[in-house]
Amino acid sequence: MEALNLHPKLWINAIQLKDKFKFLRSINEIAKGRCISQRVEYQLTNMDGDSRWILQTGKVVDVDDKGKPLRVCGTHSDITDIKQVEDSLSIAASVYQNSSEAMSVFTAKGIIIDSNPAFSFITGFSQQDIQDKHLRMFETDLQPQHFYQQLSQQLSQQGHWHGEVWMRRKNGENYLILLTINSIIRTKSQAARFVALFSDITEKKQTEELIWRQANYDALTGLPNRRMLLTFLNQEVFHSDRQHNHFALMFLDLDYFKEINDTLGHDMGDVLLIETAERLKNSVRETDVVARLGGDEFTIVLTNLEDTHGVERVAQQILKRLSEPYLLGDQTAYISGSIGITLFPDDAKTTEALLKNADQAMYSAKSHGRNRFNYFTSAMQDNAQKRMALIQDLKVAIIQQQFELYYQPIVDLRRQQSIKVEALIRWNHPTMGLISPADFISIAEETGMIIDIGNWVFYQACEQAAKWKAQFNSDIQISINMSPVQFKDESTEVDNWLKHMSSLALPTDSICIEITENLLHDIEPNVEAKILAYSHVGMQLSLDDFGTGYSSLSYLTKYNVDYLKIDESFVGRLAAKNNDMCLCEAIIAMAHKLGMKVIAEGVETENQRRLLALAGCDYGQGYLFSHALCCDDFEQKYLVEKVIPLQVLN
Repeated sequence: MEALNLHPKLWINAIQLKDKFKFLRSINEIAKGRCISQRVEYQLTNMDGDSRWILQTGKVVDVDDKGKPLRVCGTHSDITDIKQVEDSLSIAASVYQNSSEAMSVFTAKGIIIDSNPAFSFITGFSQQDIQDKHLRMFETDLQPQHFYQQLSQQLSQQGHWHGEVWMRRKNGENYLILLTINSIIRTKSQAARFVALFSDITEKKQTEELIWRQANYDALTGLPNRRMLLTFLNQEVFHSDRQHNHFALMFLDLDYFKEINDTLGHDMGDVLLIETAERLKNSVRETDVVARLGGDEFTIVLTNLEDTHGVERVAQQILKRLSEPYLLGDQTAYISGSIGITLFPDDAKTTEALLKNADQAMYSAKSHGRNRFNYFTSAMQDNAQKRMALIQDLKVAIIQQQFELYYQPIVDLRRQQSIKVEALIRWNHPTMGLISPADFISIAEETGMIIDIGNWVFYQACEQAAKWKAQFNSDIQISINMSPVQFKDESTEVDNWLKHMSSLALPTDSICIEITENLLHDIEPNVEAKILAYSHVGMQLSLDDFGTGYSSLSYLTKYNVDYLKIDESFVGRLAAKNNDMCLCEAIIAMAHKLGMKVIAEGVETENQRRLLALAGCDYGQGYLFSHALCCDDFEQKYLVEKVIPLQVLN
C-alpha cells in the first residue's frame, strides 16, 4: 500500500488527534500483512465542524504474489447515536451503583429483581438475601396493613407513589424512609417493572420532632408552651365559632411561689412546678388543654362546654389539688392558686381578647384574697383600660412634675403645738384635677415608677424644710412615706440623699421616714442595711399602721424605731374602758418603756383627743387638728399667724 498523501481534504485529516494514532496503527497492521481485517472506532470532525463517531471496518480482498495486501474493501458507519446511548447507560449504571440512596427493581407482584449497594447498606440485607424475595420481608408493625393494600392499588392504577414509610432492617430495627416508586417497563411482551428509590430519614425526623417540641412545649413540665397555646386557641376559636360551641379559658397563677423559690431554691421550685403540671392534667379531661406560659403561670382550656357548672367544678377541683402539701426534698410546702376565667363567645370572640380577659380576672382573684377563682366581667375591662390610661398619664406626670406636697400637722398633745408634719403627695392631673395617692401609689409601685416619685418627694421635702428654717426660723420635722419598693431598689442610694441634705445645710433629723411593719417581715439584707443606714446618720424612723399587721416586738428595738403610729382603725372606736382603749394604752406604755414616742392617727373628735392625752399619747394627727394643707395655706396658718392647731383646747 502506498503512503497516504496528507492533503487537507483527505479523510485522515478529519480524524481527531486523540484517535489518529489508533487509526494509523490499524492501517499499518493490514499494510504489513499482520492481519486481514480491520475494525476501529474513532471520532472525526465533519465539514460542518461537528464531531461524529465512526466505525470503520475493512477486509483484504486482493494480495500480490508475495502475500502483501493490494486492496482492502470496507465500510464507514456513523455510530454517534449508539455511542451517546452507551454513555447514558454507563452513567446510569454508575449512578445506580454509587448512589447514596437505596435503589431496587421489583415486579408488579412485589418480587425483587435487583438492588444497588446502598440498598444493602441501609437495610442490612445483601443482594443475595433479597434476590427473588417478596417486599413483605421489610414490613413492620408500625405500618398498618391497609397501607400496603392502598400502596399496591395506587401503583397498579397510576404507576407511581411517593411518601414516608416505616421499614424493618435485617437486625429487626425499625426506621423511617422517604420512598419514591415509579413504573419503568410496561409493554405487551414484558410485564411491568418498578424502581424504588429511598433514603433513611429517621434521624432527620427525630431532629425535626425535637426542634418542633422545643418550639412548642415547655422543657420543664412537658406541657404546651405559649406558642402552642396560641395555635390551639386560634383553631378552637375558629371551630367553635363555626359549630356554635362554647369553651372556657382559665389563667392560673400560683400564690407564694416566689417565697418557696427564695427559701428552698430554684431546684425545689422546679420540682413544685412539675408536680403542679401533673395535678392540673389530672384535674381535667383528656380533650382539655393545660399549658405553661412561663414562671408560675398556667392556662387551662376547657372545650365543648354545655354550661358553666362544669367550669366551676374544675376550678374548685384545681384549687383543692393545689392546696394539698408538696413534698420538696425533706421539706413540706404549701401553696394555693388564683384563677381567672373567661368564656367564649360570651366574653370575647378573639384569642387576644380572651387572653386579656382571663389575665384580668386572675389578677382580680389575687387582689381579692387569693386561693379563689373569678370570672371576667366588663367592669374589669373598663377598670383595666382606665388603669392603662392612668399608667401612661403617670409617666407624663413624672416628666412634667405634676405633683405637689400637702402637709398635715402632727400635734404635740402635751404642749398643744405642731412641730412635726406629714408630707402627703397629690397629683395635679391636667384634666382630672387633684388625684389622691390612694388612686395611683399602688400603680406606681407595680410599675416601678414609685422610685422616681419617691425621690421627688424626698428632695421636695428637704427643700421645704430648709425654706421654713430660713424664712420662718422654724425647725419643723417632715415625715415622708417610703415604699418597700424603694428600699428593695438597688438604685436608691442612701448617700445621694445625704449629699442633698448636706448641700442644703439641713440637719438629718429634719426628715423622718415612715414605713409599714410589713416591710420588716422576712426582711431582705439590702433592705435591712438601708434602714440601719438611715438611722445611723440621724434620720428618724416612724412605724406606720402599727397593730394592723403581724407585729413582732423584736424589730422595734433592732431597727431603732423612734415613733409608733397607732392606726386610725383603733382610734376611731375609742371609748373609755373598751378594748380599743385598752389596746392603745398598752401600745403607749410599751413604746415608752422602749424609749419611743407614740402618734395617734385619725383623731377626729375632742373625746378621742382627751382619752389619748390621758393615756399618755405623745402626738395626735387627724381632722380634729387640720386637714392636709397645701404649702401656702400651711405657712399662712401655722408659720405666719402661728395658730394653735387644736382650736378647742382650753
